[in-house]
Amino acid sequence: MARLRDLGFTIGTFPTGTTNAITDVTGVSVGHHTVIRDAPRVARTGVTVVNTRPADQRDQLCYGGIHSFNGNGEMTGSHWLEESGLISGPIGITNTHQVGLVRDTLVAAEVERDPDAAWCLPVVGETYDGFLNDIDAFHLTADDVRAAIADAERTASFSEPVAEGNVGGGTGMVCHEFKGGIGTSSRMIEIGDSTYTVGALVQANYGARQLLRLDGIPVGTIIDEAAVPLPTDPTIADTGSIIVIIATDAPLLADQCKRLARRATVGLSRVGGTGGNGSGDIFIAFSTHNKVALDATTPIDVATLPAALMTPLFNATAEAVEESIWNALCAAETMTGHRGRTVHAIPHDRLAALRRI
Repeated sequence: MARLRDLGFTIGTFPTGTTNAITDVTGVSVGHHTVIRDAPRVARTGVTVVNTRPADQRDQLCYGGIHSFNGNGEMTGSHWLEESGLISGPIGITNTHQVGLVRDTLVAAEVERDPDAAWCLPVVGETYDGFLNDIDAFHLTADDVRAAIADAERTASFSEPVAEGNVGGGTGMVCHEFKGGIGTSSRMIEIGDSTYTVGALVQANYGARQLLRLDGIPVGTIIDEAAVPLPTDPTIADTGSIIVIIATDAPLLADQCKRLARRATVGLSRVGGTGGNGSGDIFIAFSTHNKVALDATTPIDVATLPAALMTPLFNATAEAVEESIWNALCAAETMTGHRGRTVHAIPHDRLAALRRI
């Protein structure tokens, strides 16, 4: 699996975390389950699960915030997140037609974990994979979702690198008319005497090739249709979406998390995303620093950064989102799927050559 830095490019000025992934934020883990088959109907889909807390802290809520850049998409639990500023996790990402299945299975898994749980409202986002996946076949099952949950727990235990590209919810996705999918990145920020981590994970499935940029280089016009064929459906550039999940260990409250979520727009725009009419561009951010007990009934002591110190976090978020999208593009591989449609991976040799321009 190649990543952007393997091709000689470095995005921004902040250093990355140890694995340059959202899991550099302590306690956050990611799991995938991928479904690929050709019969009886073509499946190119999957589900990704992001745990906001380790298993032994699942009763501690995180402060979080949400931002919808363009709302042609779905994220369950978003109204309560907007209202309360709290998120319990895990967060799911999948295809457009199976949000309900993933949501219901996450609820069932929580009830099994805690039989006394009286209420569960998980966050599940989606992007449309119907170009490569026979989406109307409803391929995913509850067992597939449970496999992603188990994978997130397993990777948390062994600190494995986060898989990117054609995996999990990103399996059938298309980004800037190249093969897209899952990507992640992280940044370390020094504020005063403290060092904080910001991590991002994207499910990238949006955009026109002509708008694609890498550190200002117009990649989409240089690697044009003559070099790499476009997908056969010209409407695909405006029918996709991007989900962005941002995690940090900086001490933020709900309003500050919402501000952080908005900055995903900056990273997206640097790559060439403009929030097309048919695109669901929905971003969520959460902080693991403060712990809010699910059953709290008395005032809680919390920590928060002053507003004047937020700018480095904003800048780091933009960098992490930008690189996450590029990691999704670099890790993805050419895929043929539903109705024989093919979406080509961005060619690494052509991309690496652009460093000399």
